[in-house]
Amino acid sequence: MQQRVLHTAKSACPHDCPSACMLEVNVLQDGRIGRIAGARHNTYTLGVVCAKVARYHERIDHPERLLYPLRRRGPKGSGQFERIAWPAALAEIADRFSAIARRSGPAAIWPYHSGGNMGVLQRYGLDRLRNPMRYSRQHTTICVTPAESGWLAGVGKLVGPDPREMQEADLIVIWGGNPVSTQVNVMTHVARARKARGTKLIVVDVYRTPTVEQADIALIIKPGSDAALALAVMNVLITERLLDRDYLGRYTDFDAEVERHILTRTPQWAADITGLSAAEIIAFARLYGQTRKSFIRVGFGFTRTRNGASAMHAVSCLPALTGAWSERGGGAFFLSFDKKQWGLDTSLINASDAIDPSVRILDQSRIGAVLCGEGAALDGGPAVEAMLMQNANSATVAPSTAKVLKGLARDDLFLVVQEQFLTATARHADIVLPATMFVEHDDIYYGLGHTHLTFGPKLVEPRGEARPNSHTVRELSRLLGVKHASLALSDRELLDHALLGGGMASFAEAAKVGWIDRALSFKAAHFLDGFPQPDARFHFKPDWRRVGPGHGVMPRIADWSSRYERADARHPYKLVCPPARNFLNSTFSQTPTSVAKEAGPCVRLHPRAARRAGVSEGSQVRIGNDRGSVVLGARLDAGQQEATLIVEGIWPAEAFRERRAINTLIGDDPVPPNGGAGFHDTAVWLEPVACP
Repeated sequence: MQQRVLHTAKSACPHDCPSACMLEVNVLQDGRIGRIAGARHNTYTLGVVCAKVARYHERIDHPERLLYPLRRRGPKGSGQFERIAWPAALAEIADRFSAIARRSGPAAIWPYHSGGNMGVLQRYGLDRLRNPMRYSRQHTTICVTPAESGWLAGVGKLVGPDPREMQEADLIVIWGGNPVSTQVNVMTHVARARKARGTKLIVVDVYRTPTVEQADIALIIKPGSDAALALAVMNVLITERLLDRDYLGRYTDFDAEVERHILTRTPQWAADITGLSAAEIIAFARLYGQTRKSFIRVGFGFTRTRNGASAMHAVSCLPALTGAWSERGGGAFFLSFDKKQWGLDTSLINASDAIDPSVRILDQSRIGAVLCGEGAALDGGPAVEAMLMQNANSATVAPSTAKVLKGLARDDLFLVVQEQFLTATARHADIVLPATMFVEHDDIYYGLGHTHLTFGPKLVEPRGEARPNSHTVRELSRLLGVKHASLALSDRELLDHALLGGGMASFAEAAKVGWIDRALSFKAAHFLDGFPQPDARFHFKPDWRRVGPGHGVMPRIADWSSRYERADARHPYKLVCPPARNFLNSTFSQTPTSVAKEAGPCVRLHPRAARRAGVSEGSQVRIGNDRGSVVLGARLDAGQQEATLIVEGIWPAEAFRERRAINTLIGDDPVPPNGGAGFHDTAVWLEPVACP
């Protein structure tokens, strides 16, 4: 029988998506949740939310959800567990961590978090255990670091024009993103601009996405060639006098050397690299250069290559050449992730006063290399003997899956995983702790794709014995003897401290509204008083040393870099693994509607490439490289260039014929200059497979 809605409550999406939607949640009479909608009165969300979050009740009440603590009683990875009580689980963890720290030092323990929950407290609060205990620190690289590096190189901080200004643009360029599937609110603002102003939409991507299908102009390029396209556009802007020299002289380091360099990067040069024609590049450049109010919405996808940081930097140069940064509805936007803009005092939540700079930092993306004991990955320190993992399913999501699984299967690794489902990672754990979902605890979220702090108060009681991540951190810290002021405070008090320390309202007051808009002034967001660089100028010639330790291989002037995984005679295809519309990383891969809509993993293959390989629609193929191989079905699609293969979504290994997941093929070598993974930068071979 359908339950009556008791009330509709304000909340916020907790997931690793820049939309960071503000929500309206139907709370039912029996303490469950019903349908979820986007917040109607928020000027960014505008009542829109993705379908997978709208049906969140499928996750919270899923029959396979973890409800009780578990202890392993079979081989690692077998999924054989027995139920235990919370006090016994925490006591065992504390005893094992203490013994390992005495024997091998505290750095042998690595608390590890990722983006399964983006809460200020429920994600980043793990540092309240890490820092006072001097456990190994984490370099969080797996999502945005290459893109972040490129943006910082030119602009200087992770700020930019308010994305709501897209409605005032005359041209919108979506570069390397698929917001129809992954940031639906972007398309709301695009649609408003098109209706009100006749705004043109250009999409640059490597395959025909749902966003490409809505474009006025679609530019489908080869993976890894984005910077070449950006440089060729700059070339046309210069040769056809479509640049703003007054703006360049006042706000940038553009000089004769930069100009000479760009003039060597012709459309003909870029055509060979991108797979576009010179005419297509010139037409794009002319439209961009002739449209002063042009807004570039950069995505993450095109930066997940080994030359991704230089690609982001090159794209960010375009509005500097035309002066579009100075226009309302002009410039470019990547991410709002500047601590000064958000204003929160997270010192207690993160125990930042307890950081010991001498403690090593381990790369999140290189978890496989770390656990397999590779010397460079261990940063000169001891082997990792224990982990507490929260919000992370690295056995499926991290690169070099085979290496990750080998490391997680070590008998001498004591692994604790706090999770909502028995994921591939949790199946390798010694202790599994059940985690709450976002409507079952309090938290604050950064609106990374907009300018709002969003608030998610506890709306319903946790299912079973699920507890917030913060509970585990607090209770385990007490058992381990941590002395820190944060341990005396409840979750709500910690959140209040963060808000009140930034001069904002209490959590309870802010949660009544649902959000706080932290938008910068127009002058600050458009850098009219200068860019956040030491010389107050946008940099065509970046100081990559300020961005990351791998600066030595970065181009001195904005450029395309050939330092990425190239197709060759043995590996004639480039594999790109973008998000699926109904999943978010490995989240939602358990919910029945999402699984049904995605139907199963497949590889999109150009028909001409399929004919050469002897592959037909629906047949089984094997794709691989030196890291391994996977078998999956073929889908013929002319929406990408011939040598490009597309596999959407991070499916669990069980969805593949040989139980090997797609990230088996992805390398974990760090993207220069500051780390990250080349998820969209993989050379592979392909061959047909006989039916079993």
